[in-house]
Amino acid sequence: MSYLLSFIIVLGVLIFFHELGHFLAARLFGVGVTKFSLGFGPRLFGKTIGITDYRLSLIPLGGYVKMIGEEPDTEIDPADIPLSFTHKHVLKRICIVAAGPLFNFLLAILIFYCFFQIYGTHTLKPIIGEVQENSPAQTGTLQKGDLIVAINDESVNSWDTMAQMISDSKGQPLRLSVLRNEKNIILTLTPTLKPDKNIFGEEIERYVIGIFPSGDVITQKLNPIQAFSESLLHTYNVSKLMVIGIAKLLKGNISADNLGGPIMIAQMAGDQAKEGIGNLIYFIAFISINLAILNFLPIPVLDGGHLLFFVIEALRGRPVSIKIRELAQQGGMFVLLLLMLFVFYNDIMRYFDDILKLFN
Repeated sequence: MSYLLSFIIVLGVLIFFHELGHFLAARLFGVGVTKFSLGFGPRLFGKTIGITDYRLSLIPLGGYVKMIGEEPDTEIDPADIPLSFTHKHVLKRICIVAAGPLFNFLLAILIFYCFFQIYGTHTLKPIIGEVQENSPAQTGTLQKGDLIVAINDESVNSWDTMAQMISDSKGQPLRLSVLRNEKNIILTLTPTLKPDKNIFGEEIERYVIGIFPSGDVITQKLNPIQAFSESLLHTYNVSKLMVIGIAKLLKGNISADNLGGPIMIAQMAGDQAKEGIGNLIYFIAFISINLAILNFLPIPVLDGGHLLFFVIEALRGRPVSIKIRELAQQGGMFVLLLLMLFVFYNDIMRYFDDILKLFN
């Protein structure tokens, strides 16, 4: 599958679900929708059903739902007032705007649910595959093939759990219960502090004992309730990491060079597609969460900016003035344009760096 086709599939699915959320919420609350568009710009083709023109537009970098009375200063035919977005209660408007990013979360949950239902969960066994030389593990006589069953009399059921317990030890001696050749052995060793990198690429230090996993996994089949629970938990964990990443980016802890735009997404989508359709679908879920969180940011032009104005309206009992909203929208558009230029620059420089590596 080509990079371009993979990119179009990913964007198409994400945009469709996002706009579908807005559309269904609008119809639920009696708001008239005149356009449901995948893409921007000139209309390529579509079909009008009732008052809604369902269309595919030329530029595939987004989409929109056009509602009656969407702009507060637009003149509306008195007959259309019952269908007007602006004339609906502020809480209904909040629900309509929030439905877009919420449907992106829903898409991720559905994809994760299918994966967990079909494949179950896969957990690395706490079996040692390699012992690092001159490490606490080697000093403590740990060996390849050892199964660590407990640390300080607390049971260990996965490699991640074991690694976290070692990291949390603060360098205190650990009492390990090890299964070797069907015999239980008790060993004591002290972790050492080593430089490492976290998931965000930041330089950190953590306590380790110098062992690497064997790669053996525990596969657990899940019933529908367990799969749904795991999908919610997985969506939460991915969302949490993304929020932390954005916070670190704003604080300057992470370089802005890590930001990517359409070119990066296209490249990643193509790479995942080459690995298989399952990888591409999983990638869609990951990007869908990303899109949802970004849309909830309180930046005018984005859904989060509209939500901010509506929350202020709900609290003060009257809407924010049109002039202030227009100024905020212009400021938000300027910020987004700068961000788009920056991520395009990052994408292009990253692309040329990859080309240069081929010739070095």
